Amino acid sequence: MSRRLNSATIVGGALLIFGFISGYYSLQISAEADGSTGARTFPYIGAGIITLMGVLETLRGVRTAAAPLALTKRPVSIIGLMAVAIAYVWLITKIGYLFSTAVAAPLAMWMFGMRSPLGLIATAILCPAVYHFIFFELLGVFPPYGEWIDLLDILQGG
Repeated sequence: MSRRLNSATIVGGALLIFGFISGYYSLQISAEADGSTGARTFPYIGAGIITLMGVLETLRGVRTAAAPLALTKRPVSIIGLMAVAIAYVWLITKIGYLFSTAVAAPLAMWMFGMRSPLGLIATAILCPAVYHFIFFELLGVFPPYGEWIDLLDILQGG
């Protein structure tokens, strides 16, 4: 069994770090008083899945002859996407779900190659609206409110 640094162990390690950080920040979202599914349930499940993927990818890198580590633009993209994700989770607690999603979604799309200004504006509007409808209206999971400001408060007249 070759235990060398390769692309799979690096990606797996990055996923592990990101999963742990995401899990920690997901636990910072207020729990529901009655113990029901709350705003932190889905981010916490996502963090667990990312951590599991990190374990599996790291094991794949340790057990197989994965591609050797090559310096490309990918590490910069991965670090950038991780920074956006961590900032997104932090922003949710400060400015609420709708504003933070309107900022993070177009940033992520831009990182994946979308350059159309109209497409990025549409992403900033449609992602928060669609995700809000799916999670908060259909599934009944309520968003965490922002400490500083929250668009949902404003829209609901709060």
